Amino acid sequence: MKPAIPRRHLVRAGAVAGVVLFLWLMLRFWHPIYGFTAFLQLNSGQDAVKIAAFREYPVFVYDTPDSYDGLQYAQIAYHPLLEADELRPAVDNLAYRAQRILLPALAWLLAAGQPAWIVHVYSVLNIVFWLALAALLWRMLPVNDARGLVAWAGILFSAEVLGSVRFALIDLPALILVATALWAAERARPRAAVGWLAAAALTRETSLVAWPGLWTGSWKSPAALGRNLRRLLLAAAPLIAWLIYIRWRVGPLNQGVRNFAWPVIGFLEKWHECLTAVSRLTDHQLAWSTVFATAGLTFQAAFILARPRTADPWWRVGAAYVLMMLCLGTAVWEGFPGAVTRVLLPLNLACNLTVFSGLLALRDVPTFPYADAILVTRNWDAVGVVQLGDGWYDRERDAHDQWNWAESHGRLVITTWPRLPAIEARLTFRMRSLVPRTVRALADGREIWRATIGKQYRTVELQVPAGKNGRMELDFVTDTLAVAEADRPDARPLGFALYDPAISVSARAPPLP
Repeated sequence: MKPAIPRRHLVRAGAVAGVVLFLWLMLRFWHPIYGFTAFLQLNSGQDAVKIAAFREYPVFVYDTPDSYDGLQYAQIAYHPLLEADELRPAVDNLAYRAQRILLPALAWLLAAGQPAWIVHVYSVLNIVFWLALAALLWRMLPVNDARGLVAWAGILFSAEVLGSVRFALIDLPALILVATALWAAERARPRAAVGWLAAAALTRETSLVAWPGLWTGSWKSPAALGRNLRRLLLAAAPLIAWLIYIRWRVGPLNQGVRNFAWPVIGFLEKWHECLTAVSRLTDHQLAWSTVFATAGLTFQAAFILARPRTADPWWRVGAAYVLMMLCLGTAVWEGFPGAVTRVLLPLNLACNLTVFSGLLALRDVPTFPYADAILVTRNWDAVGVVQLGDGWYDRERDAHDQWNWAESHGRLVITTWPRLPAIEARLTFRMRSLVPRTVRALADGREIWRATIGKQYRTVELQVPAGKNGRMELDFVTDTLAVAEADRPDARPLGFALYDPAISVSARAPPLP
């Protein structure tokens, strides 16, 4: 008999499979032009108010009226000091969104303030935080058996966590900062714990609800009470200072009157909405996954309240979030599954039934444009795309080259970002013909190149003029009659062939006024 595979190897193999599944789900949303900006849920209705960078650089736009919170934070990432006037019309309730500044500021720092990359850095931060959470939870739980593996995967694939990744939100980063704070507190590192909780509060202000998990000493001791209140004040101090800055720079905060309500009212309304949707909503997967998500939160709350363990910091955090859950209002509960699963994300460090909603959030991948592009290139500050226009036969290829034949006219459509006049694009290619002929290149009807080509390959490099709104149509034409490719009735008339086009783009700094 073959020796049995050790259990730890099976557990590790399951974890690797989970990470691979996650990365595969993420790659479905990646596009060579737009990166992961489909996560932002930018919609066409925002065209009139979105910040200038979202017009000049490639950010994916949905043809729907719905947007999502990640879009707001991504725009703040371009102006983390809130000094730009363009933020006010672009970001709904700017003062409220701006208090969650850590993730936008981090994106700005990691992109070194470069406009071409800020949005792309912001879009992938949740992916990085997911991988970090996977590593942290592996140590915290710990994962030694099938039960631990299920708990580990249940958190990572919950609706709250995957929803934060899918819509580029601040909830997952806040969760890992809270978890790290409790991790430090358990290891008697109170200063580090306070620092991590302060960072979590700057990511999402409700992270301060986790403060009971950092409590040390007796609950009845006045000295312990004073010490822990000082730690709470230290954890809240950066957020308070930032709120004062927001008040000075932007104006008063508007937290939303529908975020909280009388205890239990919002919770009961949510259950009524869930059960009604099962019979009325046409998307049954969405309806039932929301039922499971709400049931998961209900069971978690019941489990925590039924088994009080005040000495356990994780129980104290869970109990604090249960109390907050019971006071949440309609604006947080409504929807499928609703914002409540993200607001109560630390509650999911216990068991949960929200995995179905989590996977459902990644079910639908948008249809990206430029699917017919023959060439996409990107450098630090610019993107270029080449598409075949009218006049070309189907693409042909062998082990080394790709080419397209044209009879007498072939058009290339070149699109560049940023959509500024100050853009340089160089197109290189090889061209040949079956017989000698003159081929011209026209940009908007103006000749920019002319050469005689024959059977030998001719290498060409063209400086492409900047097009209006980043779009240029380049026409190749010849007046010499085409030649049949073979001696048969269905032979194609061939004029010239374009081989292996390549484009390089760069954004030039506009001249100073």
